[in-house]
Amino acid sequence: MFRKLIFGPNKLFQNVKCVRTLKVHEYSAMELLKKYEIPVPKFIVARNVDEVKAACEEFGETRESTDIVLKAQVLAGGRGKGTWDSGLKGGVKIVYSIEEAVNVASQMLGHRIYTAQTGDTGQLCNKLLACEHRSCGGPVMIGCQQGGVNIEDIARDNPDALIKIPVDIDKGLNKKDALFMAHQLGFTNPNEAAVYIERLYKLFDSSDCTLLEINPISQDIHGKVVCMDCKLNFDDNAAFRQKEIFAQRDWSQEDERDVKASKAGLNYIGLDGNIGCLVNGAGLAMATMDLIQLHGGSPANFLDVGGGATADQVTEAFRLITSDPKVNAILVNIFGGIMRCDVIAQGIVAAATELNIKVPIVVRLQGTRVEDAKAILATSHMKILGCSDLDEAAQMSVKLANIVHLAREAAINVKFELPY
Repeated sequence: MFRKLIFGPNKLFQNVKCVRTLKVHEYSAMELLKKYEIPVPKFIVARNVDEVKAACEEFGETRESTDIVLKAQVLAGGRGKGTWDSGLKGGVKIVYSIEEAVNVASQMLGHRIYTAQTGDTGQLCNKLLACEHRSCGGPVMIGCQQGGVNIEDIARDNPDALIKIPVDIDKGLNKKDALFMAHQLGFTNPNEAAVYIERLYKLFDSSDCTLLEINPISQDIHGKVVCMDCKLNFDDNAAFRQKEIFAQRDWSQEDERDVKASKAGLNYIGLDGNIGCLVNGAGLAMATMDLIQLHGGSPANFLDVGGGATADQVTEAFRLITSDPKVNAILVNIFGGIMRCDVIAQGIVAAATELNIKVPIVVRLQGTRVEDAKAILATSHMKILGCSDLDEAAQMSVKLANIVHLAREAAINVKFELPY
């Protein structure tokens, strides 16, 4: 702390206090977090390329992560967008192999990085922070010698029995990892087993699988690898390019509401609550469900009508919601960006008229053509409760659902009405 004299225009002295703060490197800050028992990623400080290589080897021993993050330790912000005098771009780099880590580290250590905060002189980098990246953000190959049993039970009771190898989504499964898995599973001919493991991943990747499970995978008395059972799940969003696979869908085995929603082009998932939800956008739908829960209610469904829904689709959405006998109230929450609020309003009126909906409907509309939408609802003479605030709408839907629930519990056949 120091004092400074400033001569103003009227030659008046002023005492100004300026505070200088100590800045520490990221690794020092993380050590302090650890001291106070705050969780941080596993990390190692590296001062040269050999230490970077050693850090990669140490992280790799756990087989939990094939990639690590190298962070330049300089006291300047904006590292991620920085440039180096070595030509490298970025001061925070994800690397996927020891070779790549060594190459990147050699372009960072002993070099200057230039960011928006360093000025033209840049900052010299003498240390790198090597830390674990996320456990995995893509496919994971999981193996276990205890075949034929529920893997969830093993994960709970004996997690060390599981071998986990994350797979780089861009590079795919490499031979080294396939062979490692084959050895860990105890195959007498690991090279042959590794070939089939690679083929299984090829099937997983090219068919847009979300799950490929072989339980058990075994070998016969001659040492031949045999897949004894198979379970496959596929990404619904890949139906357009996996037509042969999706043609085999057995609709009779699925929830009837899900079938109708799929045919109507709606994203619908039935739940166990009593408040029906009609929302545009998956994120907004989940936020709406959270608010219902927050106010003591329980959503009956997840339903995303998307950004280009028609009035007919909105009507079909209401048909799906009201087909659930548990529904005591309906909350419509629309933010009109691509979706037009007046189209939603037309669908609400059409649905309420056609389906003779008897449960209360709470509508919150904001965005494109919202005034037109309000006019449509106002002139429809439908008994619909409008709210401009989402929190208020969620609270109202919970209260109304509780009222209807109490009436039904008392076996009172009451037609729900709202004042005009």
